[in-house]
Amino acid sequence: MDKKQLTEQDIRTKYITPAIVSAGWDIHTQVYEEFSVTDGRIVVRGRMHSRNQPRRADYVLCYQKAKPIAVIEAKDNKHRVGDGMQQALDYADKLDIPFAITSNGDSFFVNDRFGLIYPQVETEIALNELPSPEALWEAYCRWKDIPDGQAAISQPYHEAANDRTPRYYQMVAINRTIEAVAKGQDRILLVMATGTGKTYTAFQIIWRLWKSRQKKRILFLADRNILVDQTMNNDFKPFAGAMAKLSPRGGGMERNGKKLDIELAVKKDKDRVNKVDTSYEIYLGLYQALSGTEEERNVYKQFSPDFFDLIVIDECHRGSAAEDSAWRSILEYFDSATHIGLTATPKETKEVSNIHYFGEPIYTYSLKQGIDDGFLAPYKVIRVDFDKDLQGWRPSKGQKDKSGQLIDDRIYNQRDFDRNITMDQRTELVARTITEYMQKTDPMQKTIVFCENIDHAERMKQALINLNPEQVAKNRKYVMRITGDDKEGKDELDHFIDPEEPYPVIAVTSKLMTTGVDAKTCKLVVLDQRIQSMTEFKQIIGRGTRIDEHFGKHWFTILDFKKATELFADEKFDGDPEQIYIPGPGGDILPPEPGDENTAGGVESPGAPYDPNSGFSSDPNAAPNTDGYTTGAEPWGPGDDPREPRKKFVVGDVQFSIIDQRVQHLDSDGKLITENLTDFTRKSVKGQYATMGDFLKRWNEAERKQAVIDELASQGVSWEDLTEDLKGKLGDEPDPFDVILHIVYGQPALTRKQRVVHAKRRRNIFDRYNEQAQAVLDALLEKYADTGVQSIEDIKILQLAPFNQIGTAFELLDAFGGKDEYTSAVRELEDTLYEDDAG
Repeated sequence: MDKKQLTEQDIRTKYITPAIVSAGWDIHTQVYEEFSVTDGRIVVRGRMHSRNQPRRADYVLCYQKAKPIAVIEAKDNKHRVGDGMQQALDYADKLDIPFAITSNGDSFFVNDRFGLIYPQVETEIALNELPSPEALWEAYCRWKDIPDGQAAISQPYHEAANDRTPRYYQMVAINRTIEAVAKGQDRILLVMATGTGKTYTAFQIIWRLWKSRQKKRILFLADRNILVDQTMNNDFKPFAGAMAKLSPRGGGMERNGKKLDIELAVKKDKDRVNKVDTSYEIYLGLYQALSGTEEERNVYKQFSPDFFDLIVIDECHRGSAAEDSAWRSILEYFDSATHIGLTATPKETKEVSNIHYFGEPIYTYSLKQGIDDGFLAPYKVIRVDFDKDLQGWRPSKGQKDKSGQLIDDRIYNQRDFDRNITMDQRTELVARTITEYMQKTDPMQKTIVFCENIDHAERMKQALINLNPEQVAKNRKYVMRITGDDKEGKDELDHFIDPEEPYPVIAVTSKLMTTGVDAKTCKLVVLDQRIQSMTEFKQIIGRGTRIDEHFGKHWFTILDFKKATELFADEKFDGDPEQIYIPGPGGDILPPEPGDENTAGGVESPGAPYDPNSGFSSDPNAAPNTDGYTTGAEPWGPGDDPREPRKKFVVGDVQFSIIDQRVQHLDSDGKLITENLTDFTRKSVKGQYATMGDFLKRWNEAERKQAVIDELASQGVSWEDLTEDLKGKLGDEPDPFDVILHIVYGQPALTRKQRVVHAKRRRNIFDRYNEQAQAVLDALLEKYADTGVQSIEDIKILQLAPFNQIGTAFELLDAFGGKDEYTSAVRELEDTLYEDDAG
């Protein structure tokens, strides 16, 4: 047998796999073959998308399932033994493992860059010299500095019949956390982008620590009632029997009309006092509920301070915000437990710091990584600028608002609108722009509209309802306001995030849906909220980053009216958070909250004085502090909304207009490129057809013009938007051919009807056809004028009106002499339509 004639698969089957088995590796429990490292990045062009090739490692060797320690990359025997090393090293880096190995079937080539086994970095060994699982595991533990005898390290993952294999980054996050606990680290921070499975990751961490009895009693804290219930009924379901909800209020026990199977740990005794059942081992609760009223505050204090061994804090970035700072009392009470913080957005400001409390993240999986790997949806940005937003508006002398208030004489701009001055026409224009976009794309695409506050959300809901009467007539819940003060709206949240439920379609909100809402099918995120908190911005963007293949959700659009997407250009958007808080001498180890007095620490006043009663700076031109609003009364909890300023004007007679609309898309480096629609089209087309002659040659030679149209669409040319734009200038709908000639090459554009008129002047070229065939050609010209070239290229058109009134499809083809002759006649008709441009 000539080994060089074998395929890579043959080399694997005949040589590499047997060598792995001979070294003592169990091929069923310790070896992943063709392990999918990435799914392949989704590339968006216009309204179409494609996927890059997924990346798969030929073999991943695990001491136990989902605990990788080595990767093997195979090549056929035409390659040298070390030819796959760069690829293997890349996989090893992603999987956080020390050994990268390659083979062509002759031998193994091992990269031991940390010097754990071999004296040289790269060493060639025989096929029968592959290290055993025990040898590589012992080396791995030395590399990680893991103490001997740690039960959680060797504790298997939870597996069920239909369980998915953790993705590579989830393996790394879980294993690093378990290893950190084994080494005695008691404050741990995991940073994972929204949509990457933080709750599933947390479950596997807790499962391994709990089953190994390293951590016997565990508290999982979340900031949304729906999150607790979803977690208990989904990822945490294997804990059933040992798990209970720690909630004095109960609540959330029914979803979509179905009773949830949730055990409550808190019940009223005969004196109507909340009593905790301490017989469970896994507790889940809302930290703002447990630290609410005095009665409820006693709930967690019914446990002894050393009751819990482990506390996991979901969305821990909120734990440093002013509205829920009381969570610290819970953590301080259970100070002896190991605390693990989970977040997509660690908060690092002058006032608050997750890193200061938990330490540097032991693992970070960012939005950029998730998009590059194909696990998260990429985004397209459409930024719409209004004239008054950018140029400002000043009232005339003595001008009063709709309620008769004298309007303060100053310049109002984007920072003011919908906060301390309301412009009815602006709300109408935003709603109209949203409606037009949805009508052009998909009126039933799940959409979240983020507004400044509850009042703004209510006005936006009303405007959207009035602009979508047909949709609202089909279902009154087409548009719903889902805010903290609206029970009916909050009750619809489950339906909105359920992919199987079509309604509501548009959710108008302000703060309630910024975190913890798993809206997998959300395709449009509308920003009409001025966002200056990077944490809040990341959380809002995270509402659209989930992929749902089944429902066709592969990417999403951000429609931005408040320049919020300028934060994409901030290096902190997807880089490492910078810790700013520095405690001073004698200062609290935890950062103080905004407004706290008697603070000893490095906190600077953020600009103008802060008005605690309004939630806004007393300087009317100052940017609002969106990291934490203070109302002067009870702190507003997660899901509530900032209160209105005390003085607000409502103006109804100021006209707004769009002065710029830009499309931004992600380039290959993950950076947003800003171009308007025509510039983007010009660049895309010229990238394929440098000159007009090149384009005309391709168009005239194409058997089907639709093929050229489809090719350009795949490059990002948005025909619907471009045609609509030119239609407004020409008064009629242009042909895609004319769209390209006009926008890209500066030629005059004709409408389809004008092209038909020119073609009919040359009808002598059809004189050779009989009367029936000429009637077909005339009808084809009329059909082209109505619907475009793509419709006349489909032979099935002969079965439709008015052609079926001229004769049957067979008779019509026969009138031309057959199918080939008919196709030739259609091609000649097209040549006539575009003859003036053929050169």
